[in-house]
Amino acid sequence: MKEAWKQLEEQLCLSESFDLVCRRLTAPSGEYRFYFVDGFIKDEIVEKLMEFLLTCDAPALPLAALQQELFPYVEVSMAKEAEAAALQVLSGVMTVCREEDSGYVLIDARTYPTRSMNEPEDDRVLRGSRDGFVETLVFNTALIRRRIRDRRLRMAHVQVGETKDDVVICSMAGCRDEALYETLKERLQTLNVHSLTMAQESLSEALLRKHWWNPFPIVRYTERPDVASAHVQEGGIALICDNSPSVALLPASLLDFAQEAQDYYFPPLIGTYLRFIRILVFLLAQFLTPLWFWFNCNPELMPQAMRFTLIEGSANLSVFWQLILLEIGIDAIKLASLNTPSSLSGSFSIIGALILGDFAVQAGWFDAEILLYMAFVALANFTQPSFELGYAIKLTRMLMLVFIALFPFHGLWLSLLLLAVLLFTSRSPGSRGYLYPLIPFDAHACAKMLLRKKISKRQ
Repeated sequence: MKEAWKQLEEQLCLSESFDLVCRRLTAPSGEYRFYFVDGFIKDEIVEKLMEFLLTCDAPALPLAALQQELFPYVEVSMAKEAEAAALQVLSGVMTVCREEDSGYVLIDARTYPTRSMNEPEDDRVLRGSRDGFVETLVFNTALIRRRIRDRRLRMAHVQVGETKDDVVICSMAGCRDEALYETLKERLQTLNVHSLTMAQESLSEALLRKHWWNPFPIVRYTERPDVASAHVQEGGIALICDNSPSVALLPASLLDFAQEAQDYYFPPLIGTYLRFIRILVFLLAQFLTPLWFWFNCNPELMPQAMRFTLIEGSANLSVFWQLILLEIGIDAIKLASLNTPSSLSGSFSIIGALILGDFAVQAGWFDAEILLYMAFVALANFTQPSFELGYAIKLTRMLMLVFIALFPFHGLWLSLLLLAVLLFTSRSPGSRGYLYPLIPFDAHACAKMLLRKKISKRQ
């Protein structure tokens, strides 16, 4: 039988990677080897352990007893197999073995390269906490633990894929959906994927069953610890993936996207007002341009008081192509703004849009009224923080425009029917439907979703 250190070095292919380090140490109690990944280990901890072994005179103790009784560190455990020890080394844990002993001592002295816990750029509040999730799993679980000091809080750890990516299922025992919890845990344990390269998105695609042609999101994402903590306390489940600052919240219905952390940092009346504004703008973003285009195709159906909004189409392009090109052009400006240096992106997006819009009207490509409606729709997408929902609204809005262009009178009703089919076929994991609490109707839950009630009443 090979010595423990030889088995471990074969598992690690030590000579083929420069960042896998083996540090030898000759101490009174034997010959030791320290295995770790360069950049993942706290140097001062390694120095203290080496100093301890050099000054400790206990040759009679086996390695297991030595680590259990004398090692001056908190997070210490043993592994019997070289494969398990190699996996821990690749995860950042330092492994120590003694040449004449079997088994491996695992010392969790790792530290990951990380950034500060600043407020998320895309999910800000005017008032409230300014911390946010980062790419380090244990930091994210600590942020939730800090807010929920309840012994019912559970953090179940699962390793996924061939690369053994770390995923934590965060929930509250006693108020969570037990069927959903067990289903998610079983799927994660049996998930057959190579790796979660794109973290949360890779996990959602592999874990959740969804029709590829349905754009509506069935998972909410947040980078705010207060939002994730509130969701867990209400009986939901949070999936925390290592290397990702986003946390997936399950289950998620359509009306869940109408809630924001900002609603709860203001008095109930102001929070309710903000929520109604968000829902109203959400509906306008979905239906404003399709309804206006349908009335423009059927001007006799437009109420007399609103006929001033109709246009004759003085531009060289038809109204339909103007709307479609503007939908695409807005996304092109977004992409250009994302890839522009941060010092220039704000001025570039604003000035670029103004100049392009002005020149497009002067050149006869677009009508000014259509530019106005599309500008409102583009801004309306930013009233809610979910990019997935924003693009679901955009794609279904463009589909409605296509139906109305093909069938000027019946196109609106056909597109509404298709929209209803998409919503009814969307289903978030769990026992409740995607349109809950509207379908099936739950008056109490519906009032809770639509109104920002006082804390005493919500409890």
